[in-house]
Amino acid sequence: MTASPTTLAPVPTAPGGLPLIGHAHHLIRTPLPFITSLRDHGSVVRIRLGPTPAYVVTDPVLTRTVLVTEAAHFAKGGKIFDVLRGVFGDGLATVADGDTHLRNRRLMQPMFNKAHIATRRTAMIDQARSMVGAWEEDQPLDVFSNMNDVTLAAFLVALFGTDFPANLQGEFTALMPPLMKEAIRQTVLPSWVTRLPLPANRAHNRRIARLRAVIDQAIDHRSSRSASTPPANVHHPAEAAGCPHTAAAEHERAGLFETLMAAEDQFTRQQLQDEAITLMNAAIETTATALAWTLYELTRHPDIEQRLRAELAAVCDGRPLRQEDLDQLPYARQVLQEAVRKYGPAWMVTRKATRDIDLGGHRIPRGADIVWSPYLHQNDPAHFPEPATFDPDRWASGRAPSTRDSFFAFGDGRRKCIGENFAWVEMQIILATLLEAWPRLRLVSRPPRAETAITIKPDELAIAFGTS
Repeated sequence: MTASPTTLAPVPTAPGGLPLIGHAHHLIRTPLPFITSLRDHGSVVRIRLGPTPAYVVTDPVLTRTVLVTEAAHFAKGGKIFDVLRGVFGDGLATVADGDTHLRNRRLMQPMFNKAHIATRRTAMIDQARSMVGAWEEDQPLDVFSNMNDVTLAAFLVALFGTDFPANLQGEFTALMPPLMKEAIRQTVLPSWVTRLPLPANRAHNRRIARLRAVIDQAIDHRSSRSASTPPANVHHPAEAAGCPHTAAAEHERAGLFETLMAAEDQFTRQQLQDEAITLMNAAIETTATALAWTLYELTRHPDIEQRLRAELAAVCDGRPLRQEDLDQLPYARQVLQEAVRKYGPAWMVTRKATRDIDLGGHRIPRGADIVWSPYLHQNDPAHFPEPATFDPDRWASGRAPSTRDSFFAFGDGRRKCIGENFAWVEMQIILATLLEAWPRLRLVSRPPRAETAITIKPDELAIAFGTS
């Protein structure tokens, strides 16, 4: 909707901006307190990223307007996506709105339907079980780092198949975290700084080039496997089970990426690279972060841990976890959803206004960056009473719908994360296999502080796992 500019209220400006850098110093030094404080200044608040203004939406109703009801006037874009496009290329998360996005999403959708994801559950369980079972008992473990390793390994098995080379997995594990950390630094700094020939900028460009080279090797590996063995019918795994030495065996080795490569209207090599990198970032950042915070909260809430273990024991009845058990673990889903709620996972996402527009009674100029924050909304006491309290029961059946209306962890509307179903499955698998392998866990570091990258991660978190 539009209105005459004279009838609209001016957008309040956040205090504390500095010449040249604007509010960048707040976003670098105290990002979460700063983004949360904007709620006190209005439903839409103006900040500056260097000399460039941006408009932060603090009301979840208006965020839904941006993402859903008026999405045509708020295009995917803004500074954060400009920076991420340098890493991901034109993957599904960063490609501009329009025909290309619709085409790519249509081609990728079969990878992420529930039935197709279910064909990868067993391989993911086996991968996660082998990794968490190899941890050394009662030794301090860097939980965030290890959750990165486990989630990436499980994701690669699902994406590229069970025969994915270990050396490529190791390179992905080393490359992705520093790439994402540098990406968020570039987002909040003035653009001219990121273009200087500084050591950090040069190192970032080298990592991007290496990541693309490794992705190319992964695609070549999958292509060679597909060419050497007739593919299984991934849409009918029960049929493949009748031929254990041919179709079923290849079906087990294949991955979700097989569907994309076999699409009738195929992607170019560049597009396959872009989509693989985009998916990999989502697999590491969101899932690993949520799992690390979940484990931290379990060390603080033994009652929640015991409820989880009791649910798992009742479903599995003394045998190892199987893929069909995942749908019978509703409390595990509640615990994970509460961790995702409390800790973000994202804290700053942008859109770009495509024309002058009225947003909540404020005039937003064409071309302006619109910022919204899942972290801000999901810690709003007006929608989540006592937001600092870790309460999985707020997600129980029958609870207030306003809770769900303010949950934006996976976005909303036509650009909602395509991998949401996969993320919940992967998190449930890793949490369940970890509890199955280790009857005891205890915090052996100081309580972690939240640190912002693309997601909100623990700055330090060590947990010891034991069997007695």
